[in-house]
Formats: sequence, structure tokens, C-alpha cells
Amino acid sequence: MTQRSKSTLFLIEQLIVIAVFAICAAACVSILTAAYFYADDSSATSNAVIKAESAAEIFKATGGDVTVIADMLGGSAEPNTSFGCIVTVYYDSLWEVCFPFDASYVLRISSVETSNTARDLTLIAGSVSVERVSGEELIFFPIAARTENEVMQSE
Repeated sequence: MTQRSKSTLFLIEQLIVIAVFAICAAACVSILTAAYFYADDSSATSNAVIKAESAAEIFKATGGDVTVIADMLGGSAEPNTSFGCIVTVYYDSLWEVCFPFDASYVLRISSVETSNTARDLTLIAGSVSVERVSGEELIFFPIAARTENEVMQSE
């Protein structure tokens, strides 16, 4: 009978060890899963900032010319009633330009032209936003470009 009680205690001890191991493994899997999703969100935000800053610099360098911006970024320019124009660029999960049906992210540049006749300057203001296709906004900020109006000189 002594032999039997020793094997029962050993079996109970092994079951307790397995239970503790399973609880620790479940906690580790939960932590690793959360870390994966945080890293994915961080990567998406970083890439969104890079694409948005590049788009803003192109907007400034081209003086807000939406057709040039659309060509340089690989997107499309569309007139809009509430804004002057909207440039839309679609990106896949690897941040490569793609078609709308393959997109994971969308970059939008909106612009409105306002004139300042006192100095013969034109201010083109707008905004840049990058969001997931699901609608979650990753980054948004205002932009502006200034161009000089051509003044006709009489001879």
C-alpha cells in the first residue's frame, strides 16, 4: 500500500506542475500577442508619418499643383465641392501604391486656393491625412503652399 500512495502523490505533483506551466504559457502567449499588435500599430503609424510628410513636402514644392502631386505620388486627383481638389493615394499592407480594391491604407490631400492681392501671392491651404481602409485615422495635419502670381508688365 505504501507503493500505491507514493505513485498517487507523484501523479498529483505532476498535474500541479502541468497546470502551473499551462497558466504561465497562456500568460506568455497573451503578452506576445499584445506585443505583436502594438508593434503592428507602431509600424503603421511610422509609415503613415513618412508618407504624409513626403506628401506635404511635394505639396509645398509644387505650389499645391494637385495634378503634379497625384502623378508624383501615384494617386488620382478629383475635384470636390467643399474643397478645391482632393488627391487620393491607396497603399497595400506593405505601403506600396496599389489599386483601391487591394488597399489597406489611404492617403488624402485636400486643398483650397485663397488669394492675397496685396502682395500678388496665392496661398493654397489644405490638409494631409492617412487612415486605414476601415476608417481609423493614423495621422492628420494642415499644410500650405505659397506661390507668386504672375503680374503682367506693360511695355
